[in-house]
Amino acid sequence: MRGESGQASVELVAVLPLVALVALLLWQAVVAGEAASSVAGAARAAARARAVGGDALAAARGAVPAGLRRGLSVGDAGDGVRVRLPVPVVLLGARLGSFSASARLPPQR
Repeated sequence: MRGESGQASVELVAVLPLVALVALLLWQAVVAGEAASSVAGAARAAARARAVGGDALAAARGAVPAGLRRGLSVGDAGDGVRVRLPVPVVLLGARLGSFSASARLPPQR
């Protein structure tokens, strides 16, 4: 019994890195999900802005949360727009991949 006095503390210290890794992976999944759900709204906003003669990039940036705006790009997709939104890695400044969406709206007069 005397040799087991600190066993619970040692087991907790051994499990903490695993708990931290799981929390980090869950947070990364949340960031990727937010990017995936935001890109379609950004494409629609960019298409609306272009249809009325406005700034498509500014409209797309306004439709995306501030933490995801870095690297956002808007380009032509035939008669519409294509928005590409990179997914940032939570701990590093790198990119994990990107999501893209297109939208089309005829010019409004």
